[in-house]
Amino acid sequence: MSWTLTGFPRLLERIEAEAEAMAGSAEGADPDFEVPGCPGLTLGDTVRHVGSVYRMALAWVRSGVRPTAWQREPDEDQSVTDYLRAGMRAVVDQLTAHPPDTPCPTWWPEHETYGFWYRRLAHETTVHRVDVQAAAGLDPERVPQDVAVDGVDEVLTLWFAHRLDVLGVSGTRHARLKIRTGGREWMARSTPHATSSWRVDNPDELGDGTIIADPHTMYLWLWGRVPPHTRDLEREGSEDAIAQIWALLRLATR
Repeated sequence: MSWTLTGFPRLLERIEAEAEAMAGSAEGADPDFEVPGCPGLTLGDTVRHVGSVYRMALAWVRSGVRPTAWQREPDEDQSVTDYLRAGMRAVVDQLTAHPPDTPCPTWWPEHETYGFWYRRLAHETTVHRVDVQAAAGLDPERVPQDVAVDGVDEVLTLWFAHRLDVLGVSGTRHARLKIRTGGREWMARSTPHATSSWRVDNPDELGDGTIIADPHTMYLWLWGRVPPHTRDLEREGSEDAIAQIWALLRLATR
């Protein structure tokens, strides 16, 4: 049974589709255009970063150990978009050759299988495709609903809960925030000692605050790609709880 909220074949397909959309949006655009949601990051930096992440993941699964060196820049005669496409093709071929339940090293002990990389690279590519399209002055394509719902789950479980724990970062006070989108609910909790999150099965489970949005908006809000007070996000209850979870997410996903 898949532990993701959309199928692994779907995630694999999105790596390829989102990388191609990113490359197509970057071609002809000024690489020095800034990404609106990430001050200091440019369009060219973003495309190069994703191409580098593909090669890092590929080196990791092939060697079995976390790499310290891999190709981080295009070849001398290679455009940054060709660098992105070549990295995508290589990593997709590698993933395709291994079922998602095949064991392999990852940076999340809970899921040390190829499936981790299916999911992580799908969302890495999707978020940064939005960045590149926004930097290029385009209206970013909406994230498909099933992918966005799965991405909400990933950012809460992998980044908010696990990543902050690895960093040793926690809240300054107790806060529980319910996240509602796409017919599903999660709870994100912070305390002065830890952060955690879980899928909510009981609709009567209450938080200090609640945020509600369509999956595309919620996905981008959790990743900090839309303003914290966007009108597309409904807010209920404690503004302090909402603000604390938002601030912790910015530390987790930076």
